[in-house]
Amino acid sequence: MKLGKRLKQLDAMVPPGYDHIWDCCCDHGLLGATLLSRAAAPHIHFVDVVPALVSDLQVRLQQFQPASSTAWTAHCIDAHALPLAQYDGRHLIIIAGLGGDLTGQLVEAIQAASPDLTIDFLLCPVRQQFALRSQLICLNFALKHEALLEENRRYYEILFVSSKAMLGSQISQVGELIWQAETPEQAAIARGYLTQTLNHYQRASLNAPAHAQHILQAYEMVQTRCDAR
Repeated sequence: MKLGKRLKQLDAMVPPGYDHIWDCCCDHGLLGATLLSRAAAPHIHFVDVVPALVSDLQVRLQQFQPASSTAWTAHCIDAHALPLAQYDGRHLIIIAGLGGDLTGQLVEAIQAASPDLTIDFLLCPVRQQFALRSQLICLNFALKHEALLEENRRYYEILFVSSKAMLGSQISQVGELIWQAETPEQAAIARGYLTQTLNHYQRASLNAPAHAQHILQAYEMVQTRCDAR
């Protein structure tokens, strides 16, 4: 099973200690299967709303993981309706491959359905990162870690967050750790991503200035800080 850079990074950011990991919108289940193969948690949940995908995934998991010590369940449900209350223990919910607006809606709905639970989320939106970060701030979530990567000439932010503010640091609308490169490769990715993001909001500010101007200014401040280093 060969994972791309994005799924490898998501896998690497999953720490031990969870009782249940939910791979939402799992598609063909590559990430969840990797977590299952390394026993990342006692129970791995595969979630998708498409019946054919879930049925095919169940068959493949039964074939290739017949003797796994880790339990798994494939759920054909909308991610809004995760049955967290049916399972005791610590939960990590992974949502990747959706837009930031939809990702934020899912996070808010899941949290609202289980307000007494401490839930961690590993999120990788494909766009609208600023909107997602802003919503997480409004929900009083905390940042545990964040990462930036490039795969197939596309940039991805990954946010590892907690529903409890005391379990991490404050979330930045534009990111903080993702701009602090430790290698030349990371520095090049950060520069490329910042340039792309600035160009996007410069164009957007011409068409919808009320919406985009303050976002553009926030990323221009990131550029100023990066240039000063």
